[in-house]
Amino acid sequence: MTIIQLEYLLAVANCGSFSLAAEHCFVTQPSLSMQVKALEEELGVVLLDRSKKPVIPTEAGEVVLEQARNTLSAYNYIKEAVAELKGETAGKLRLGVIPTIAPYLLHKFIPAFVRDYPKVELEISEMVTAEIVEALKRDRIDAALVASGTCGEGILEQELFNDRFHAYVSPENPLYERQNIRIEEIDLKDLVILSPGNCMRDQIIELCQARRNMPARYSFESGSLETLMRIVDCTSCLTIIPEMAAEYIPAERRDRLKTLAKGATSRKIAIAVRRTYVKNSIIRALTDTILTHAGTKAGS
Repeated sequence: MTIIQLEYLLAVANCGSFSLAAEHCFVTQPSLSMQVKALEEELGVVLLDRSKKPVIPTEAGEVVLEQARNTLSAYNYIKEAVAELKGETAGKLRLGVIPTIAPYLLHKFIPAFVRDYPKVELEISEMVTAEIVEALKRDRIDAALVASGTCGEGILEQELFNDRFHAYVSPENPLYERQNIRIEEIDLKDLVILSPGNCMRDQIIELCQARRNMPARYSFESGSLETLMRIVDCTSCLTIIPEMAAEYIPAERRDRLKTLAKGATSRKIAIAVRRTYVKNSIIRALTDTILTHAGTKAGS
């Protein structure tokens, strides 16, 4: 049994196919398949059900995969510990980012991070919160940028900074003339929100309906904040956006941005990792870089 065999087995389980796993591991499919088969022969059990699409672990495979994750975590910790002793920040960081953060934050800190930590291999994936939680638990990613309080048990979150909510209001909406809007003044019939799967959708629904016990009739839902704002531009609707998105509204549409009255909620941006995560020096480097180059609202 080798580390390579365990890595290949985990890759197939994560990707759901031998071909995708081979691409992920930068090897040929026959080489990867041969290593997994050799592992199965050594253990005397079938680890993957190849008749299913996607490929899934057998009962024995689930047991081996759980131990494989622990083994690979310990193996990576050895390299991380040695790197720290040598004063290096090195290794691979697989980072997940939710869609309501990625377009507004990544470009602010990635150039500096890549420049300052050239021995870190940064691999970034955009995914919704439920996908991030599953990916963290299955060791498909190492860390994630999320809205704090959304990942649940088994995940550690380190809060970085606050990100207040604002209203983006159509000129045809009655609230357009207001500069400061109370949540209870929003007509839920006019509110367009993110589609299911986006944690900010749940935060907005909770924010609005916590103030009033009335049914909402949403006329439009989208996975993109930019799309929601474009819908507002051509209708009489309004939406709620985070402060980090407000920065990118063109000057000619800035009049549509309204503050929410004191007491209206904000979200906290956080770095999430598994409780057993060991690449501490890389996470510290990432945190410091974000706060230096992108965390202008830290502590606000």
